[in-house]
Amino acid sequence: MTPRGRKVERSAVWAIVPVLAMVPFSLLALYVMWLPVGWLTPLAFRWVVLVFAALGSLLFIRPFQVSVLTPLLGARRPTPSEADTIEPLWTAIAEANSLSPDRYVVRIVDSDELNAFACGGHLVVVTTFAIERLSRAELQGVLAHEISHHLGLHTVSITIGHWLSAPPLLLARVGFYLENVAVAASRSFGERSPLVDAASTVVASLMRGASWIFTAGLRAADALANIVGHEAEFEADQRAVAMGFGRELASALRRVLAGAHVPRPIGWRARIAASHPPARTRVARIEALLRHPAR
Repeated sequence: MTPRGRKVERSAVWAIVPVLAMVPFSLLALYVMWLPVGWLTPLAFRWVVLVFAALGSLLFIRPFQVSVLTPLLGARRPTPSEADTIEPLWTAIAEANSLSPDRYVVRIVDSDELNAFACGGHLVVVTTFAIERLSRAELQGVLAHEISHHLGLHTVSITIGHWLSAPPLLLARVGFYLENVAVAASRSFGERSPLVDAASTVVASLMRGASWIFTAGLRAADALANIVGHEAEFEADQRAVAMGFGRELASALRRVLAGAHVPRPIGWRARIAASHPPARTRVARIEALLRHPAR
């Protein structure tokens, strides 16, 4: 096996680590949600786990991604003018990799962030800012980088990890909400009833503790995913260089370095952005690969 092959194999193995870290927290959250159902019905917990896993597998089915994930991400189809810009670039990238142009789907997010990301097994999402402000060559470099994530199977572990994080995230939010309700009850009725005050304090403490357990799991998995994500970004850059789009990608990254518009992600976008190493480091590595392509 070549050194490159060994590197890809190590990358694939490490990509599983954040997923494995999230599994016990996800199972614990599912168990907590199943408890009231299990008390009232004969439904076994294993069926909850099986249904959850089956629903998660739908995230890798192309029609489901296009019809469900696209609106969840706040994305849309390209307009005719956007399609005129993207399609020839996308076709050239597909031909460089001996792929059918319709194997992956490009969708647009209306945003003033210079950003793009690969999602699921078939989606590539690009912001309107990237389409409008990048040159066609730079946009092609960005698209080549994103399709490299799919070719390297980087999006598989990310998608599974996000799906596994859904139950803990839901329970953490419910826990913090119930904690606030308990604190409000203590403030409103605690002075009139020591019993209500004590009960509210206990409930608030329990909810806070439970929420922090699930939050800690999410933070730990995200930290591991970010470490793995850095290597995945470098690997996707290397693939883009091998395709012949390294200079274009480096030029697009220099736009970020120039401070034209640095993304300020919110919510799920923050989790994607946090996995990206500094643009300056990526440019330096791309330039090194361009100077020494054999390495």
